[in-house]
Amino acid sequence: MDWSPLIAAHVVAALYVLVLGPLNIFRRRRDRTHRIIGYTWVSAMYFVCVSSFGIVTDGHFSWLHGLSAFTIITVTLGLVSAIRRNIVAHRANMIGSYIGIAIAFVFAATAPGRAIPLLLADDPGTAVVVAALVLLTVGGLYLAVRPRTVAAPVKVVHTGKAPV
Repeated sequence: MDWSPLIAAHVVAALYVLVLGPLNIFRRRRDRTHRIIGYTWVSAMYFVCVSSFGIVTDGHFSWLHGLSAFTIITVTLGLVSAIRRNIVAHRANMIGSYIGIAIAFVFAATAPGRAIPLLLADDPGTAVVVAALVLLTVGGLYLAVRPRTVAAPVKVVHTGKAPV
């Protein structure tokens, strides 16, 4: 298969979306780390959705393009909900968007003739390297933005007695 730069960038961004999503969905704290990972995820999600319109098979859009249009709307609604502090709507839109891209990924990874199965068949080494690089950079991002815990200072109590 001839991989265009657009298809390659689309696939890499989709991998970022798939890895970053659970980091925020399953984290207990909604803090600065959540916001940085979230903005990175939203940016990658928009790229995946918009770039999909440049990837057309046989001159026709598919149901995946409809999912992309719908996802642009749901991610935007999720972002606006977070800004308005409507956390229930924010969570529902973002988790729903993540589930949608996970379904699209399963289809893209298993349907014959699609780019991912062809890459896995023709050049599995490249697929492994790309996946490893995505995981490493996501790990690096998480380590860079996670809260640093500092040990609490030890409280010294003076009793007036000499140490034994």
